[in-house]
Amino acid sequence: MRIGVFATVYQKLSFEEMLDRAQAAGVSAVEIGSGGLVGHPHCPVDELLASESRRKAYRQAVESRGLIISALSCHGNPVHPNREMARGFDADIRKSIQLAQQLEVPVVITFSGCPGGSPQDTISNWITCPWPPEFTEALKYQWDEVAIPYWTEMNRFAAAHGVKLALEMHPGMLVYNVETMLRLRRAAGDAIGCNFDPSHLFWNGVDPVAAIRALGDVIYHVHGKDVYVDPLNVKVNGCNDNKPYARLLERSWSFRTIGYGHDTKVWKDIMSALRLVGYDYVVSIEHEDMVMSGDEGLRKGIAALKEVAMFEPVGEMWWD
Repeated sequence: MRIGVFATVYQKLSFEEMLDRAQAAGVSAVEIGSGGLVGHPHCPVDELLASESRRKAYRQAVESRGLIISALSCHGNPVHPNREMARGFDADIRKSIQLAQQLEVPVVITFSGCPGGSPQDTISNWITCPWPPEFTEALKYQWDEVAIPYWTEMNRFAAAHGVKLALEMHPGMLVYNVETMLRLRRAAGDAIGCNFDPSHLFWNGVDPVAAIRALGDVIYHVHGKDVYVDPLNVKVNGCNDNKPYARLLERSWSFRTIGYGHDTKVWKDIMSALRLVGYDYVVSIEHEDMVMSGDEGLRKGIAALKEVAMFEPVGEMWWD
């Protein structure tokens, strides 16, 4: 297993500077934004698609530092009820898939997106309960008329380019837990799997180990990010929380660096579960901890992963 970093932590640096910082930090993989909500400061997508020599130089810059690109990340909402926005996100995902194929990057990470509740809506509608009855009717519309047709076609597009799509299970999106992840995959096809980020599951009461066991080989990529669930605020308001992330003392949960939300035993169990289901790729540290700088969060995240992750292949046992 490799330790990587999601390059958004170095958003303000140039491509080469980002790679130098990643190499100096001691990771061996970088996940690079290629559009959508995270943008693409380190990935001139159109230029790279247009030029083989540009792609060769781009890969050489990565590989000369002993790094790989674990994934291109293009988080967005391609089923947004605003058709212009949806077209933009869709174009970003398709370009990311095409570029991933040409750069020999196996995975593109994105969101399932979230449609409106009806064809007349102009903003997304995340539905989390079945009543009043129009909620259930809206869910049926979202799945049957929008998401499944869209992702079935996108699954074909990704498969034709030999690229896996890793959807991040995220609040506010149609795919936000194991059940919804597996439902979309069954309906749309197996080029679609998940980017497993436990930070989006902890606060909703999910046991990441149980989720990993249920997902198995549906996990195509992993994010290393923790969450602190504030027990006092949860006792008052529960876990659903739409206050700004900066209001840390008031929120029910907040993103933290690995080890600052859950102890190393929890993370050892997560890493062991990943190995048990056969995952042996990259754990990409995503820094969104508002208590720490990017450099400090990355250093502490790497140190924590080195303690809990397993990097050597399993050898033969005496009983084999």
